[in-house]
Amino acid sequence: MSDSVMHDKGSKGVSRRRFIAGTSSILGAVALAGHPTAAQAKAAAAAAPIDPGAHVPVLVIGTGYGGSVAALRLAQAGIDVHMIEMGMAWDTPGSDGKIFCNTTSPDYRSYWLRTKTKQPISNFLGFPIDKNIPRHTGILDAEEMGGIIVYQGRGVGGGSLVNGGMAVTPRRENFGAVLPSVNADEMYGTYYPRANAGLGVSTIDPAWFDTVDCYQYARVGRKHAQRSGFPFIFVPDVYDWDYMKQEAAGTVPKSAVAGEILYGNNHGKKSLQQTYIAQAKATGKVTISPLHKVTSVAPAAGGGYTVVIDQINTNGDTTTTKTVTADKVFFAAGSVGTSKLLVKLKATGALPNLNSETGKGWGDNGNVMCGRANHLWDPTGKVQSGIPCSGIDNWAAGGAFAEVAPLPTGIETYASFYLSITKNPNRAQFSWNAAAGKVDLNWQTAWKQASIDMAKTIFDKINAKEGTIYRTDLFGTYKIWGDHLTYHPLGGAVLNKATDNYGRLHGHPGLYVIDGSLIPGNTSVNPFVTITALAERNIEKIIATDL
Repeated sequence: MSDSVMHDKGSKGVSRRRFIAGTSSILGAVALAGHPTAAQAKAAAAAAPIDPGAHVPVLVIGTGYGGSVAALRLAQAGIDVHMIEMGMAWDTPGSDGKIFCNTTSPDYRSYWLRTKTKQPISNFLGFPIDKNIPRHTGILDAEEMGGIIVYQGRGVGGGSLVNGGMAVTPRRENFGAVLPSVNADEMYGTYYPRANAGLGVSTIDPAWFDTVDCYQYARVGRKHAQRSGFPFIFVPDVYDWDYMKQEAAGTVPKSAVAGEILYGNNHGKKSLQQTYIAQAKATGKVTISPLHKVTSVAPAAGGGYTVVIDQINTNGDTTTTKTVTADKVFFAAGSVGTSKLLVKLKATGALPNLNSETGKGWGDNGNVMCGRANHLWDPTGKVQSGIPCSGIDNWAAGGAFAEVAPLPTGIETYASFYLSITKNPNRAQFSWNAAAGKVDLNWQTAWKQASIDMAKTIFDKINAKEGTIYRTDLFGTYKIWGDHLTYHPLGGAVLNKATDNYGRLHGHPGLYVIDGSLIPGNTSVNPFVTITALAERNIEKIIATDL
């Protein structure tokens, strides 16, 4: 292992190479200028973590979709914002020259504080594929709770770092079931378009799709869907399709075409780092503290809120505990992070006025995975883009929307792979376990059966038509369904229940929720565009009325 791995930023040691590189660049900038300019001084301050005892107008907990929207719009309104992020900045290459590791070779960068990988597909051709890795503040958190594994992004940019970038706006006829208290005309007329523009959403060129090797798997998925009478749709994404065309042509470094998805994407993907966060930083009014974790928020004697924050190193150890004051606090730590924090703060008396809806309405967006074994005349290709671009829509008839997903193993598998989003009605609740000093989730594994039944409305029919079978080697021994996980945690601080209709928390003025915990368990499609659009709606109202 190289010294740069052993001593990554935030740990007690700093590698000699990194120290020399870092100091030489700083000294070079100073030498060029003679003395630091105001802009350089401001940039240096922006890179420094929050100081103990600091007072900030707005503190945002988390740097995912909701938090990034809030930070940008508040900054544009002239308000100074400090963002707290538990994960790393992901702005420094490793010893291989890349920021992120590849899907097929997870290393210390892959998982959040694990010593063994916890891959969504645990087995292949009868063999377990998880492997030992050094414990590190890696990019993907596989958090096990209540009989479900919740996959979450860790780092500046949150879930945008690790998702497939599928930027889907729900069908309008389904929106009333997603967010019943929100005006659909406003969302579809103003906030969805604003979110799609801010995220850089676009759709693959269908003519290119029809010819390129890396989407052979999706073309097989299309053929099988259409032969069984299901609508096949191209799904918008935040990937730079022009870059992917160059990847396929071999003229730029490969990223999606190299199968990158699960542990970050080195080129081409427009994560929040490239969109909302970049714009927010450019205002000069937003600063970010990576490797910081909020542990408490409580009313301050003189108004505002006292926030306690642990600074951690890349081993996950707390190195410093800081107390700061904020006039207003936005909870944007993701559905699980926000819900767990609020439930703990209510139960332990830090925020006693939060209402009884806190922690309720959590769902998994009906996620379930499966693979199908195709005939030899339907190869899916050994080169597969890690960025999905298409789906099978049986929502109206069967309660399922299936993403035609990549299986980027680097070999020909003759397998079609799918992530389904289903209309699963089951909702779980977070609660404080005082004896263990932690938050529990009462999800039940058996609740996934509804999702399996809905997904089967698509895949049983395709298998019957094609004379194919389900793969039984991907999720364990003779196990067809990946019913143990979710990529799309939603709910826990539901809009118009735990909060008012714009995310203001009841009982504590100046506290807001602005992330996926506002959405009660299901969006009918991949959720991040809806999370972003709802945040755009809510922050506009909050700036107009509360600030």
